[in-house]
Amino acid sequence: MEYEELLKQEPFGVSQKEKEVWFYNYFTELTAYHKEHCPAYAKLLSALQVPEAFSSMSQIPMMPVSAFKDMKLRSVEEEDVFKVITSSGTTGKKVSEIYLDEETAANQQKTLVRIMEEVIGKRRIPMLIADSPEVLQDRNMFSARGAGILGFSIVSSRHQYAFNKDMNLDVKGIEAFLEKYKNGPILVFGFTYMIWKYFYGALKESEKKLSIPNGIMIHGGGWKKLQAQAVSMEDFKKGIQEVSEIKQVYDYYGMAEQTGCIYLECEYGHLHASTYSDILIRNMQDFSVCEIGTEGTIQVLSPMARSYPGHSILTEDQGILLGIDDCPCEKKGKYFKVTGRMQHAEVRGCSDTYEG
Repeated sequence: MEYEELLKQEPFGVSQKEKEVWFYNYFTELTAYHKEHCPAYAKLLSALQVPEAFSSMSQIPMMPVSAFKDMKLRSVEEEDVFKVITSSGTTGKKVSEIYLDEETAANQQKTLVRIMEEVIGKRRIPMLIADSPEVLQDRNMFSARGAGILGFSIVSSRHQYAFNKDMNLDVKGIEAFLEKYKNGPILVFGFTYMIWKYFYGALKESEKKLSIPNGIMIHGGGWKKLQAQAVSMEDFKKGIQEVSEIKQVYDYYGMAEQTGCIYLECEYGHLHASTYSDILIRNMQDFSVCEIGTEGTIQVLSPMARSYPGHSILTEDQGILLGIDDCPCEKKGKYFKVTGRMQHAEVRGCSDTYEG
């Protein structure tokens, strides 16, 4: 099965056992491909003494996410690079650079569209972007924020930015947009901390309320700062509903190193691996795979990473696998929660990088 064939499968309709059969063969071939086409990756595998053959998905070698900051990891010729995605990072720190050819970039978009169909159906709807258009100034070198905006824009029919270049809320522009599309669903997209500070915060301070009862909010990243302010997921959802009447609020987990391959929250508050991705939770003492209910470090797997060796990444995030194929929402596959960052890991997030 090729990746295009996998995309024809339902986003959350394939059981874990079925998925792993296909993933094992595909990831084995993909690892060999990257080893042949990316010298830095081959050198790393050699240094780690990774075996040529694997007996299970858990043996597929992991690339530490920090490697994308320290090495140029590319499995295509330089002239075939279509765009470069840069991860977010704190000021003065190195950022990851993710090299995409046209095929990989297209697969990222198609994957995101398929996953989003679970929320909005097979249609494009108007989108309110909780960000400023300034973030898209460089069309060749995209930040994680810019990549997120462009990615989600694929599922929109029209869009309106919520903030001006100074990150002030454009209330008049928003209200005109909402009035025009008030009779149908509206997607509201943004990064968690920015929504809380510049959307919710501005409306709360001005005692202004918006009416978006048909709104569907998708947000991700930036929980570290909210947790530092003692803002829980429940507080976030309650606050958003208070200032905008949006009842459908869904978090997602994702990263620049695997753009498009998001892990979407269900109505029960669980993050789900789709048909097009998978996770493992690792014990960092011996790198063994953690059992359900045991906290460890998250490893993410994505079969669409072909232009760069990002198909198996060990993140700096901590999480707990909650179950497999048995979530009350009836989505198949693994579901989990993110519990925080590894100790001493650099604190970063798509929305954390905006500093006023």
